[in-house]
Amino acid sequence: MLNRVILIGRLARDPELRYTPAGVPVGNFTVAVDRPPTQNGERSADFIDVVVWRKLAETCASHLRRGRLVAVEGRLQVRSFEAQDGQRRRVAEVVANDVRFLDRPRAAEGAEEKVFSGAEEAGGGDFDELTLGEEVPF
Repeated sequence: MLNRVILIGRLARDPELRYTPAGVPVGNFTVAVDRPPTQNGERSADFIDVVVWRKLAETCASHLRRGRLVAVEGRLQVRSFEAQDGQRRRVAEVVANDVRFLDRPRAAEGAEEKVFSGAEEAGGGDFDELTLGEEVPF
């Protein structure tokens, strides 16, 4: 069986970073992904919630802001919970194991940009850091 999601879009809001009671970083943000235009040329977007864990969560919280272009790879997760009003709710979100920053931050046009990529798995994960323009070693 396969559960794989790849999205390219812009952040609809700044990432939020929290920590579990055990101290594990968890972040979330929303990505706006354009839909194809309708026959009358109207454009719309889907707003998809993304969850990131551990170092990738901290990296996204530090370097991403609303409007940044990202590629997200992960799996779709549907979960249910009881809301404060007592009703059962379901939510679908992408649990990301890789987030690629596809544009430069607006505030630091002249600064050297870093590209972060993370592979978050059940046992943890790390991110690799490459300077743009650097050759990839493979």
